[in-house]
Amino acid sequence: MSDFLDRLAARRRFGMRPSLDAIRGVCAALGDPQKELRAIHVAGTNGKGAVCAMIEACLRSCGLRACRYTSPHLVRINERFFVDGKPVDDATLERAADKVFHADSDTNSQLTFFEALTAVAFIAFSEAKCDYAVLETGLGGRLDATNVCAPEVCVITKIGLDHCDWLGDTVEKIAAEKAGIIKKGVPIVLGKNDPEVIAVVKTRASEVGAPFFYAPDMADESEIPDGFSLEGAFNRENAVTALAALKVLEKGSRDGLSNVIWPGRFQRVGRFIIDGAHNPPAARALATALRKYAPFAGSVPTLIAGFCGDKDVDETLRILAPLVGKGIAVRTNNPRSLAPEELARKMEAAGIPAISCDSIHLALEKMGSVPSGSGVDTLICGSLFLAGEALAELGAFPWQADRFDAAEILKV
Repeated sequence: MSDFLDRLAARRRFGMRPSLDAIRGVCAALGDPQKELRAIHVAGTNGKGAVCAMIEACLRSCGLRACRYTSPHLVRINERFFVDGKPVDDATLERAADKVFHADSDTNSQLTFFEALTAVAFIAFSEAKCDYAVLETGLGGRLDATNVCAPEVCVITKIGLDHCDWLGDTVEKIAAEKAGIIKKGVPIVLGKNDPEVIAVVKTRASEVGAPFFYAPDMADESEIPDGFSLEGAFNRENAVTALAALKVLEKGSRDGLSNVIWPGRFQRVGRFIIDGAHNPPAARALATALRKYAPFAGSVPTLIAGFCGDKDVDETLRILAPLVGKGIAVRTNNPRSLAPEELARKMEAAGIPAISCDSIHLALEKMGSVPSGSGVDTLICGSLFLAGEALAELGAFPWQADRFDAAEILKV
């Protein structure tokens, strides 16, 4: 597996590429495995991964063989590829990657990191003979590598301002990029959104001849089973979007929502709440959840945060500041991480007294092992990379946790 990770990591030198030419060329050389998949294609700013997990669980709940491709991973890269509710094993990934790397060399395509992973997913899922493949876009939609798939249903979740350098500096421009996944004759399901987003997506659907469905008009929270385990109002909103997509697809059972595992999203681990909120829309959803969450009632949690430097950190902290006390700024295990010292200054500017630590490990040591009371006293957020590190440090990663250690986190 180390050879695969090293070869994959080398792909980062190609950066990001706003084009589908390379992925199309490699897929053609591989026999277009993506065309063999009955895909549900999901885009959006926030919630798209959760919606993918929910749809996949609901499909499996009625006996269908489902797979899903999401990003990023929290602890190991295998998490990006699920078949039958489990991460794909190392050997399967290595075999698929060998085929992709050979095709890439033969076509001189120079696939990027994400393009290579997407091609690996297409190979692994087509060979697994899945009934349905749930595919999450990585960035945007129109020029995202996953957009070479042939979907049966397209889904767009909540849209907000993020990745503005790549997708545009207004919600309308970003919505237009996300709406680039819409295809002729393929139903599009839009989750709850602001009117300007709805207008953009409806217009695009009309232009290409795609049936348009607005999730809140098709499903509501009363249909979510009592056993639904993902806390927070935003995840209930995501569940409504997933249910609407399943109704359009006419497959799956809502009972599957009781079995969804989607770690690092408003997840309680002992005294900690761990959430991957990394941008203002996600921070607003997190703030709403925190105000309603009983274990925090009457207490002010400490914030342990780490961000990638390309996010709107100032606004995200401004949203969270009224809900937290002191802060600990940490470095995430990612090349794009904001330096802890700089993040601490941003925390102070937002009104959060802060210190800096070089890692989540050191921050947890500073917090000590005994909470101040019987409830929750610490919030960890700012990045999914940080969420993964925290789960590994706390021994709370749900899939084969005994195989993982902090040194292995996010090797690529």
